[in-house]
Amino acid sequence: MRITGIIAEYNPLHNGHRYQLQEAREASHADLVIVCMSGNYVQRGEPAILDKWTRAQLALRNGADMVVELPFASAVQPAERFAEGAVKLLAELGCQTLAFGSEYPTFDYQQVGQQILTLKAQAQTFIDYQKTYATQLNEFYQAELNLNLDQPNHLLGVSYAVANAQLTTPLHLLAIERKQAQHGDQTIAAGQYASASAIRRSLKAATTNWRQLAQVMPSDTLRALQRQSHLDWEQLWPLLKYRIESTSLMQLRAIYQMSEGLEYRFKKVIHTANSYAELLRALKTKRYTYARLQRVCLYVLLNISPADIAQSLAQQPIHLLGFNAVGQTHLHTLKKTLAQPLISKVSAKLGAEDGPLGLDVRVDRLQEQFGWQSQNFARQPIFYKRKDDEHC
Repeated sequence: MRITGIIAEYNPLHNGHRYQLQEAREASHADLVIVCMSGNYVQRGEPAILDKWTRAQLALRNGADMVVELPFASAVQPAERFAEGAVKLLAELGCQTLAFGSEYPTFDYQQVGQQILTLKAQAQTFIDYQKTYATQLNEFYQAELNLNLDQPNHLLGVSYAVANAQLTTPLHLLAIERKQAQHGDQTIAAGQYASASAIRRSLKAATTNWRQLAQVMPSDTLRALQRQSHLDWEQLWPLLKYRIESTSLMQLRAIYQMSEGLEYRFKKVIHTANSYAELLRALKTKRYTYARLQRVCLYVLLNISPADIAQSLAQQPIHLLGFNAVGQTHLHTLKKTLAQPLISKVSAKLGAEDGPLGLDVRVDRLQEQFGWQSQNFARQPIFYKRKDDEHC
């Protein structure tokens, strides 16, 4: 069976994602497409706009054959660590190809991934506190390889390539050209494609233009967005403010990624910040990107420690969210070959504090407090029966 993997957030799933799923299947001649999807929090340190089960169902309806959850410990990380966790998971699930969107589809990611891996030890020694790590990394790659990571998807593609080069048997990398809209576009232009950023911005507007959104996303995504409440940082702001104000410096220092005295800066600015946006602006320095600060804010809110992340990564849980008939066939094979169990039902033991899904169960409790359904217990993987599966 020819198996292609895709790493995604689908926050939310739009026409560009559906195009990528179709193109990945056709270009790789895949019999099976597996999506490794972030759970209820995304890479830039934000809650997902729709819950992971709704997003998994949308992925199955629009071209995926199987959806598994990328655990919080890998999902809410800088590009390099995000890529390492997701690529390793897809390799364990038997993928031979990794497909991803890129602004530079003809770029030789396979070769550059190996080149960067050779230079990786040097790239980890940056100590210039006047620049972000991402800026220093880009400058290093420019100097050593004449490589400019000036686009978000290009950076992520290179991160996938480096993670892939570390595998014993690397996957074939398939870059798919982005259609029309670019990653960071903030407005929805005429046409059938728009960035997820522009869509989320439209949803936060005082009056949402549903007719405009209907042009850039599948109808089932549109219905899900109209039906489900959306959780964002403005809603979580009072909880975050309380957490920072009520937590001691020593406790803040124990939060994951709270380094270089950042806890003092949190304590200094929290009393004058009247919104989440104000807090980020007050925290921002040349050393930290907004994405890094957003992730730290999320770690603070959820009380995430280095030990929490280390424990989750060590257990490497694979949580199955959904599949169709083709995916079901592959699941029977996986049960015989996977080194660790593929979790289809979260029991009390699996979701316990020291269990393989303990961290994910804990962080998902927050969404449940805001009215979302149970995100782990008493949930079964979605089985999506396509019209052409009637004979199965």
